[in-house]
Amino acid sequence: MGMLLGFAPFIAFFVAMRRISPLAGLAAALVVSLLLCLRSWRRGESLKVLELGSLALFGLLLAYTLAAAPGWTVATVRLAVDGGLLAVVVVSLAIGKPFTLQYAREQVAPELWNSPRFLAVNRHITLAWAAALAVMVAADAAAEYVSAIPLWVDVAVSVAALAGAALFTIRYPAAVRRAAQAAATAEPRA
Repeated sequence: MGMLLGFAPFIAFFVAMRRISPLAGLAAALVVSLLLCLRSWRRGESLKVLELGSLALFGLLLAYTLAAAPGWTVATVRLAVDGGLLAVVVVSLAIGKPFTLQYAREQVAPELWNSPRFLAVNRHITLAWAAALAVMVAADAAAEYVSAIPLWVDVAVSVAALAGAALFTIRYPAAVRRAAQAAATAEPRA
């Protein structure tokens, strides 16, 4: 539930953008981002990379929209948001703190937090999200700049990329655990 909640600002953005306007989508996402940060702060929890990144992303995009009044199309505003989210994910990898790590630590015992396997699994999951977001950015750019590509293709590719990353996030840790258990039981005892 934790990581899904971290994506709530992006869900709010998409719904409000499609139903009302890009400006409404950015405002809704900023409000949800702020509420998530306040929720973590009130609980005494550390703020997560995804929460802080979302707050900064939507705050900057909303400020830019209000100041510059760009003529956002659905594809261009999605390109800005998806590109910003990709940047948050890539920066989390670059600084050695994959964004999934904070969520994963809520589900495992503290003695596993620094194990090489746990850290590698989180790097791989974060890389899967980065790949999915890169596909989404490419689809957004194609929908905006290649007139032969309809918006529904962008949306379909984005949904498929997100579904793939989510499925990988769910299945990969279990597969790694099974492989480790199989290796442990296959080792001859001395």
